[in-house]
Formats: sequence, structure tokens, C-alpha cells
Amino acid sequence: MDMPRNTFKQALAERRPQLGLFLGLANPISAEIMATCGYDFLLIDAEHGPNNVPLVQSQLQAMAPHPVQCLVRPANHDAALIKQLLGVGAQTLLVPMVYNAEQARAIVSAMHYPPKGIRGVGTGLERGSRWNAVPDYFAQVEANTCLIVQIESRTALQNLDAIAAVEGVDAVFIGPSDLAASMGHLGQPGHPEVKAAVEQALKRITAAGKAAGVFCADPAMVESFQASGASFLALGADTGLLRSAATKLINSVRPQSVRAAGAGY
Repeated sequence: MDMPRNTFKQALAERRPQLGLFLGLANPISAEIMATCGYDFLLIDAEHGPNNVPLVQSQLQAMAPHPVQCLVRPANHDAALIKQLLGVGAQTLLVPMVYNAEQARAIVSAMHYPPKGIRGVGTGLERGSRWNAVPDYFAQVEANTCLIVQIESRTALQNLDAIAAVEGVDAVFIGPSDLAASMGHLGQPGHPEVKAAVEQALKRITAAGKAAGVFCADPAMVESFQASGASFLALGADTGLLRSAATKLINSVRPQSVRAAGAGY
């Protein structure tokens, strides 16, 4: 048995455009539904979404039959948590709140087995190795493990070149919301100063030879971010899409209901 090939990592290396969505509903049924919608990647958010390790595994299992790449964002940099997420089958992690190259190197170490890193060996208990059903797992896992670090602060921008230069970092992702807060524009990720900083960061990442990504909930900004070098973009979240569709439906019907109710008086 071969382990699943990480085609998202390959797409990053080739700078092929990848469009995705964050998953925060923490439910395998909704994850499976989203896996049929044509996105290149879906990211299970365990930083802000209520996802624990078993929930991550159940969603990975639900999406496995579908042609979509599954990423996971852990809550923090904890090496034990990273080990567990890789163990349940996550191949690509997007690790948030990276401020400097030292943190990036520590995360790289947590992602890999010795001698490259510190990841513990427990393949007989892990879905990632198919419980030892992959005979040459250790030969395959290295080529299919992918690390994206997320920068989202002024400090990270100052250290961006050093972060992007860390060996083992496959890509750098910009989080505009926290970056906006760090720049004094809380709640305004589309502020002109923030947008300019994001575009400049994307150019610096690509100049460093790494794939660049960004969270972009405004479709009008996609083209400019891609022109600045973004090769993968998260276009929103399942929670936002659910709320948007639900409010659009009720608002389209409610005025008619009110008029109908008043017509009898």
C-alpha cells in the first residue's frame, strides 16, 4: 500500500494556482459536502474552530475519497500536537503566529523524524502510516510532508526574509486580519495600508523562492494578490458561507411573507 501523494505540496513547488476554503464547523458531514464543491484544498481550522485531534481525523476520513487536498491549522506550535496531527493523517500543516526564523526552525523539527527532526515514531498506532500498512512509509513520508508558516504581525514582516529562508518551510501564508490588528487597523483587513503590506510581503516571499499564500475573503482582491505572487488563496470559511446563504434566503422571502400576512387585514 502506498500512502496518499501530497499533490498540494507539488502544486506549491510548481506555483500552480490553488484555491481553497477554511473549515470551522468541526463536522465530518459538512467537510464531506465541501469536498465535493471543486476547491483545490480545504483547511481544517483547529486554531479558531472547535477542532480537536479526533475531529480532525474524522474530517480527513470523510474527505479522503474526494479529489481535494486537506490541510490542517493547529492551535499552536506544540511539538506533541503537531505529532498527533501528522499521526492522524494530516500531510500539510499551516502553523499560525510565526514571528521569527527560530520558531520556524523549531516547527520544521517537529514535523520530521530524526535525524532531521524530533518527531516520535509510533506508526503502529497512526492513520498517517495506515497502521504500518505502508511498508516503506519512512521513505515516502518525507516527500509528502508539507509545512506552511503563517505570518500575521509587524514583527513577522520584519523577519520575513529570514523566515522564508528556513530550510523545510515549503510556503509562507499571510493572515491579513491579525496583521491588520498589529498595524493598528483592527477589524480592517482591507485597509489600504494593510493591503499594501500584504502585497509587498507576497513579493518578498516569492523572491525568496518560496510559495506565497494569503487569506482573501474579498473576491475583488484575488487578482491583485495573485499578481503580487500569491499562488494559493483561502477564499473564506464554511461558517461564513453557511451564514451568508441562510441570511440571503430568509431575507429574500421574509418581505413576501410580511406582505402576504398583511393582505388579509
